[in-house]
Amino acid sequence: MLSPNGFQAILFDLDGTLRHNRPPSFEVFLEHAARLGAPSHPQLRRQVTRWTHYYWAMSPELAEDSARFGDLNEDFWEYYAVRCLVHLGQPLARAHALAPEMNRYMSEEHQPQDWIPEDVRPTLEMLKATGFRLGVLSNRDEPCNAYLEEVDLLKYLDLALVAGEVDAWKPDPRIFQHALQRLGVTPSQAVYVGDNYFADILGAQQAGLHPVLIDPDGLFPDAACPVIRSIAELPASLDHSR
Repeated sequence: MLSPNGFQAILFDLDGTLRHNRPPSFEVFLEHAARLGAPSHPQLRRQVTRWTHYYWAMSPELAEDSARFGDLNEDFWEYYAVRCLVHLGQPLARAHALAPEMNRYMSEEHQPQDWIPEDVRPTLEMLKATGFRLGVLSNRDEPCNAYLEEVDLLKYLDLALVAGEVDAWKPDPRIFQHALQRLGVTPSQAVYVGDNYFADILGAQQAGLHPVLIDPDGLFPDAACPVIRSIAELPASLDHSR
């Protein structure tokens, strides 16, 4: 038996879990907003960061903005800046005034690099050698196999599935069900590891998988699932995931 709990497969979110932007994009946003006079109280920063997790988990607000502006174009990003600034405590008129500069700065000045934490590859290698079936399940639109090969992660994986391939985005249970079918395991045999509580954890729970939240900054202290601070902590957490 691979795990005392009967787990046979482990699925991972990609962005924010196995790979990161360095420096983190929203931290850069918050720092520039502070330079422009927006509040920078740590609790308020945590609160708005949690809100961004909610927003990107296929929230009604995201659907509304996509329908109004189109997907991820300049108008979309400018209005997203407005939403973030309002959640930082800026009056709506002030948020609209600051948003063009925020959008310009993020598109022109912020040039993040891909970062794969040092513990990712050895942990995947160990889990694969143990016999777990491993996969990536991402809310990206386009297939990510070429990228995963480029960053030397594909060799550890039995599956790389993105939402655009199946027209279902986390937290929709259908994307998890597609992955389980392709791996040939049942929900009770699978673990899902992700950083977005609303998309990854709630979606995995709805689909019957056993979620593990990676939350290095403690954004979700009340998460109703095992919580780890780094991928290296995952193997030890598997015994406590039921």
